[in-house]
Amino acid sequence: MGWGWARAAGERLRQRARGLEALREACRQYPLFCCILLGLSAATLLLNRYLHILMIFWSFVAGVVTFYCSLGPDSLLPNILFTIKYKPKQLELQELFPQGHSCAVCGNVKCKRHRPALLLENYQPWLDLQVSSKVDASLSEVLELVLENFVYPWYRDVTDDESFVDELRVTLRFFAAVLIRRIHKVDIPSVITKKMLKAAMKHIEVIAKARQKVKNAEFLQQAALEEYGPELHVALRSRRDELHYLRKLTELLFPYILPPKATDCRSLAFLIREILSGSVFLPSMDYLADPDTVNHLLLKFIDDSPPEKATEPAASLIPFLQKFADPRNKKPSVLKLELREIREQQDLLFRFMNFLKQEGAVHVLQFCLTVEEFNDRILQPELSDTEKMSLHEEVQKIYKTYCLDESIDKIRFDPFIVEEIQRIAEGEYVDVVKLQTMRCLFEAYEHVLSLLENVFTPMFCHSDEYFRQLLRGAESPTRNSKFSRGSLSLDDFRATQKRGESFAISRLGSKIRGVFKSNTMEGAVLPNYGLTEGEDDFIEEGIMVLEDDSPVETVSTPNTPRNLAAWKICIPYVDFFDDPSLERKERKERIPVFCIDVERNDRRAVGHEPERWSVYRRYLEFYVLESKLTEFHGTFPDAQLPSKRIIGPKNYEFLKTKREEFQEYLQKLLQHPELSNSQLLADFLSPNGGETQFLDKMLPDVNLGKIIKSVPGKLMKEKGQHLEPFIMNFINSCESPKPKPSRPELTILSPTSENNKKLFNDLFKNNANRSENTERRQNQNYFIEMITVEGVYDYLMYVGRVVFRVPDWLHHLLMGGRILFKNTLEMYTDYCLQYKLEQLFQEHRLVSLITLLRDAVFCENTEPRSLQDKQKRAKQTFEEMMRYIPDLIGKCIGEDAKYEGIRLLFDGMQQPVLNKQLTYILLDIGIQELFPELNKVQKEATSVSSWMYKQELG
Repeated sequence: MGWGWARAAGERLRQRARGLEALREACRQYPLFCCILLGLSAATLLLNRYLHILMIFWSFVAGVVTFYCSLGPDSLLPNILFTIKYKPKQLELQELFPQGHSCAVCGNVKCKRHRPALLLENYQPWLDLQVSSKVDASLSEVLELVLENFVYPWYRDVTDDESFVDELRVTLRFFAAVLIRRIHKVDIPSVITKKMLKAAMKHIEVIAKARQKVKNAEFLQQAALEEYGPELHVALRSRRDELHYLRKLTELLFPYILPPKATDCRSLAFLIREILSGSVFLPSMDYLADPDTVNHLLLKFIDDSPPEKATEPAASLIPFLQKFADPRNKKPSVLKLELREIREQQDLLFRFMNFLKQEGAVHVLQFCLTVEEFNDRILQPELSDTEKMSLHEEVQKIYKTYCLDESIDKIRFDPFIVEEIQRIAEGEYVDVVKLQTMRCLFEAYEHVLSLLENVFTPMFCHSDEYFRQLLRGAESPTRNSKFSRGSLSLDDFRATQKRGESFAISRLGSKIRGVFKSNTMEGAVLPNYGLTEGEDDFIEEGIMVLEDDSPVETVSTPNTPRNLAAWKICIPYVDFFDDPSLERKERKERIPVFCIDVERNDRRAVGHEPERWSVYRRYLEFYVLESKLTEFHGTFPDAQLPSKRIIGPKNYEFLKTKREEFQEYLQKLLQHPELSNSQLLADFLSPNGGETQFLDKMLPDVNLGKIIKSVPGKLMKEKGQHLEPFIMNFINSCESPKPKPSRPELTILSPTSENNKKLFNDLFKNNANRSENTERRQNQNYFIEMITVEGVYDYLMYVGRVVFRVPDWLHHLLMGGRILFKNTLEMYTDYCLQYKLEQLFQEHRLVSLITLLRDAVFCENTEPRSLQDKQKRAKQTFEEMMRYIPDLIGKCIGEDAKYEGIRLLFDGMQQPVLNKQLTYILLDIGIQELFPELNKVQKEATSVSSWMYKQELG
């Protein structure tokens, strides 16, 4: 009991002590108010007869307390300047078919059917992006200088072919277009006032603290770097760390600034990384952090003279960097096709169809073919009621398939197109003839055709499917599969209703049925003829074509003119032929061959009668002929064999399916004037002519079963004659391997040999000159002391308190004015920043800025500004800063405080390494605003520095 009473008494004493401490703290913070309150209380006790008079003073005190409690520091009056209204930028994603993050095909916001690359920004960000022709010319000049300085000096020593540089031009255009589109999405005034200025306040705080330790401005930079401690930006450790940081940052941005799959080419990725990091970004950061540049920009900012007006009328708008990206290579590139070319070549159309199937976009091509056939039918001069009803049914199917939101094959059209098609589909069948004059179907067709030409055709030209076609690595459909407009008709795409799904693709015609099957090769499931068990898998090796073949004329006699154009050939049937090779002689195996009937009519002029004979040629001999003709005469686009079978038997049934195509191939060859006297073609069509020429270059089929079975036998027959090479290889394998070259790290920053001069210079030297493992003590600094500073008004108060050392009475007055004017001042600041940016982005000023950047990066041979010029500009900057502060503020804070504050800010801006510290902090903020996707990526320690986000900026 005694101890409990003692504890309770002690607790009461502690509570009274805390109350007295709180009262003492209140008296210390508000001495004037406490004195007034104490005086009124004493007067009330002593002069209680005059209480009615004292109530006036008590009412005033009650009003002050009520006002203070209801309007605290967090209570802010709204903007009182009603005429000034700043509208934050609406963040919209501009697409090829604008609808936020919608798919370019179906328009769905969360499309799971089509590839993300169909978004405009991910594939062709320059579409619908137009800029002034003068700005475009200035940007083109800068990019041309990039190529001239960092690509052409070594590339021209390798080749004169411009194909690689053309691809690089497209990549640079992609990069620039992505940056412009992303800049348009960012609310720049808000980023400046809410994030960048806050980072600048942190920087000023470090400089102010460092200035307290050193009185000489010469040592201010080193003291500030010490104050930053471990929070110093990673790029400031050394110049090599800075270059390494820029490389890592560039690689981090590659998925967002380069076309899809561009980084798969390591050589291109390395080249672009070195050009951007070492030769563009590093000189640009040096230029921006140069105190002379900072002084120049500050003079421009505080200059109150009216801005320079444009002296010339605004230039016309042109597509962004279109002229720069135009191919310089005069030779036609196989990587650039047009939709017309694809539709004219059956093999390409097959590949294109397969590609569209993989992309889930076959219905896009299906719509084009459907509308083409529909137009052919509806444009007939006189339509019967039956035909009108049939056409009306087609319109209904088109509407249900491609216009309804619930359709899996929906294509996004403009609303007026959907409305007009819906009106016809839901109306009477006789109204279908109105489509002859309506523009809805025509514009829908043009819309989808543009989608095929501008999106899918370029994607196809860089797809694996097209590369297989170029390399002939797999068999394509037969050439008699007519993929023309006449045969790829609506009937080929007709689908059936199934389980309520509207007009979904369930089958195609027999002409393109193979497109939607598995990867089974043509003819692979045919029955075997003359093949024993274990011999049904054949692999055909490549054909070796030599140039020293000297075939002998076997038909025509010397001095007899030969005109193969007068020869007539046909392949009437496929027959069996005894294999004369020794390898198969004992088995007497019969192989299928083409029987070629030849009629020669080119010697009638000299009195010869037409000659007729038959020639037997194997399947592979035709490809030997094609290879030799290509070697000596080039390709013949109108005379080509179907793709050669790689895997699968070449049996009798298979050859029968190829008979007409091979016959057509030979007939077209005979009609070529340049082959009218071809010895190769004559030997091929001559009896017993050039047998070894076409057979020796044809490797036999490889039987995998035989090879595998023969391996153990060969191993048992070995007697040790190859033991010595084995021992030598074994000894070499036991030795320690030579160190392999590490991942190539190009350090060339310019085509010159002065790499160290580019990396280390007199201004920045080696930056902070810190090693990576240097341990720095954690300063009791300002990143841990949380001070709520938000908005321009707070920044001004902060600068006044830290830099200018304003007196307490003025600080309290500003705190009171914060309630009234904070929102108004910040609205006015955002409005002024937006106005300044609009002026900055005017045509003539943009051209001027781009020219300054060009001169800073590329004009290495120009004479730099002298030390006297820099000192003169620095002196002018300090004087302008002194004049920029109004005299009234100078009288309030004192002239000495004004001078010391301006001197502190000025001296801080004359330190190049400190300027670069702030520049990299602002760069990090800008990068994260331009590429918010990086916030979702786990960043490494050497990637984007984020100290400012983890503290107050977070």
